[in-house]
Amino acid sequence: MQIWFIIKVEKGGNEMNDMTLVIMAAGMGSRFGGLKQIEPVNDYGNFIIDYSIYDAIRAGFKKVVFIIKEENFEIFKDTIGKRIEDKIDVEYVFQKMDTIPEGVVIPEGRVKPWGTSHAILACKDAVKGPFAVINADDFYGFDPFKKIVSFFEEKRKDNEFVLISYLVGNTMTENGAVKRGICYKDENNYLTKIVESSVERVNGKIIATPLEDGEAFEVTGDTSVSMNFFGLTPKVFEFLEEEMVTFFNNHKDSLDKCEFLLPVSLFDMSESGRATVEVESTNAVWHGITYKEDKDELVRAIKALTDKGEYPRDLWS
Repeated sequence: MQIWFIIKVEKGGNEMNDMTLVIMAAGMGSRFGGLKQIEPVNDYGNFIIDYSIYDAIRAGFKKVVFIIKEENFEIFKDTIGKRIEDKIDVEYVFQKMDTIPEGVVIPEGRVKPWGTSHAILACKDAVKGPFAVINADDFYGFDPFKKIVSFFEEKRKDNEFVLISYLVGNTMTENGAVKRGICYKDENNYLTKIVESSVERVNGKIIATPLEDGEAFEVTGDTSVSMNFFGLTPKVFEFLEEEMVTFFNNHKDSLDKCEFLLPVSLFDMSESGRATVEVESTNAVWHGITYKEDKDELVRAIKALTDKGEYPRDLWS
């Protein structure tokens, strides 16, 4: 039996067509060494996640849903939630390890959640209309939020989704490899293939190594990559519930380490004809804290944007 947990804090009523921002924040940031989602990045105590929420509000989003671990609820609510609850409707949902199909035995020692597709399913009862999905620990810039809103302002079918792609050269860190989904699209900008990869600079070249089978290959700086920024509709929950059963059936021998990943799920939906995934490009520059050493660069980048007037110094004053 599957049970999802939701805690709701309302600022006001929502219309069915109001855009919701879903923020995946269940990861603890093992490579960074702490709960990096609430690591201050300026002198006013703002976090990376604050900038995404701020950009979403000015783009027209009316609600935010945080996907978190249940044990992190109090710290999230006391830090992030309490200062935005008068700006936007807020809900918290918990991604739980045991919310999986009946008959699946969780391997001893498995502590990581089951991946981003599993996380999104936790939002099934919290999202009623079009929504965007992002990571908590990435700084995306304002442009992608505008593009998501513009996409859904057009008359769309409930199985038409969008993936915001970045130029891989705009998403790198000098401190090690990063996980990126290498995107391939047709002449109409529909996703045809996505290869989840570990990407890093090696001797002046950008090398992508598939996370599953496949040889490493070189990509150029303008190669399109997924940064887990998607525009979806509630129809995706129906697809993901079907996909989850298939996923666990196909990974019975690797449940100690496998991940149910949203980009892969969306590609499977596209390939099977159940949905279309349009690839919408942005020239925005990603910033984030994949490694502890990345923080200084992120702080400098946000200060530069603030000095240019793109963000106020204190986002919530």
